[in-house]
Amino acid sequence: MTSLICTLQDHQDDVNWCAFSAKLLATCSGDKTVRLYNTRDFSELPFSPLSGHGYGIHCCCFSACGQFLASCSTDATTVVWCTVTGEIEAVLEHPGRSPVRTCALSPDSLHLVSGASDGTLALWDFPSKQLRRTGAVNDTTMVACAFSPCSQVFVSGSTYGDLRLWDLYMNQLHAEKNAHDLGVSCCTFDPTILSGGQVVQFRLASCGQDSHLKIWAINKFSSGAYKMQLLHTLTGQLAPVLSCSYSSDGQMLVSGSVDKSVTVYDAKNAVLLYTLNQHERYVTACSFSPTSALIATGSMDKTVNIWRLEDGCSGHGGKSLPEESAQTPSEGRASAGRSKLQVSDWSEDDVSAWLLEEGLGGLVDKFKANDIDGTELLGLTKETLASELHIESVGLRSKLLRKVEEMKSDSVCSGTPDEFLCPITRELMREPVIAADGYSYEREAIESWISTRNRSSPMTNLPLLTTLLTPNHTLKMAIGRWRISH
Repeated sequence: MTSLICTLQDHQDDVNWCAFSAKLLATCSGDKTVRLYNTRDFSELPFSPLSGHGYGIHCCCFSACGQFLASCSTDATTVVWCTVTGEIEAVLEHPGRSPVRTCALSPDSLHLVSGASDGTLALWDFPSKQLRRTGAVNDTTMVACAFSPCSQVFVSGSTYGDLRLWDLYMNQLHAEKNAHDLGVSCCTFDPTILSGGQVVQFRLASCGQDSHLKIWAINKFSSGAYKMQLLHTLTGQLAPVLSCSYSSDGQMLVSGSVDKSVTVYDAKNAVLLYTLNQHERYVTACSFSPTSALIATGSMDKTVNIWRLEDGCSGHGGKSLPEESAQTPSEGRASAGRSKLQVSDWSEDDVSAWLLEEGLGGLVDKFKANDIDGTELLGLTKETLASELHIESVGLRSKLLRKVEEMKSDSVCSGTPDEFLCPITRELMREPVIAADGYSYEREAIESWISTRNRSSPMTNLPLLTTLLTPNHTLKMAIGRWRISH
């Protein structure tokens, strides 16, 4: 059995990654922050969120002991944080100043690898925070990397669709081209090592834009040669698979998809155990806890869900958990049900529940006496609050209206089509312009980018042939129509 035990709703933009240590959960987002939670009760640490990146954060990972956390960003840096104090230990600038899309720490915490939009890889000595070596794959973007459990080799994945195996000298040991049609999105090693005779075997999971989750065997022979073999192709999801993670014992595998689902597999037998349907938008991140039966999943709906795997779950093949059965507290069920509705469709009871959540329980009786439902809640003004509901406190009236405006804003942002968001800021565009790379950006954001990034494209990292920006009137009108309708 699998149950949803809590939902974290602190990020203001897409959640791009989540990672566990023995005692902490880290989540990172397009809102430029990393958040840290205690896994005992999932309370946020006092010094969280961690702020230091200039643009959205794509990936984060813990050192083996959990004392350090690395996070990488479009700002072309990988920042190393102390998880005890929240202070920055080091800022690692990627060679070429290209946006960093992925980072991974070796299990022995001696090396960190980062991969960037220009196809480059940087290998860092983690204790000294010094750059050791670089490598590259031309005409692609690095979006995934993972160290083997022995810490001596690592795999990279790119938008070109290939998986490549590297040693610590940046020698390419093997290239599995076209591993995923249309591109790789994530890869992760089984933490266990299989050995027998003259062969040592690692298991690797990868996922991609082809909607597949694949399990590979990487065999190392006594001669030093490596061979990669496809073992299983898992097709439990109906859209591109964006993230995957092994359990600490290698027995289970979890993945998140554009179809908004989370799937849990028996990794050894390639059998689907559960499909979890709770997120409202793409599931971009997933991670197993190394010390307990917990899974964290992050999404473009700005939330992180924490799931508990109960004993005996491997006996339930392919069971799909409906959203209402996933919540355990009754309050959670009520909140989840209400969140599916437009505010204008809320009942009087929904409004009362919202007031209680926002610390405005003293107004519940007044609102019930006046039959205030969702539509009337949205239409409240200072005048109606004073003259019709007889709320005398100016501060209380202001607080209520501020909460209503925040709710309206959150409702708009959570359903914003991706094409209306600037690729740099991940915020709704007001003055969209078309750059020489063919992509549309918020004018202020792309102008700032060009002035500091040597005229490279934020999306392709290729040189912009011209800095001329053309207003995108069609997109601006579409955004305007969408804002009015919402």
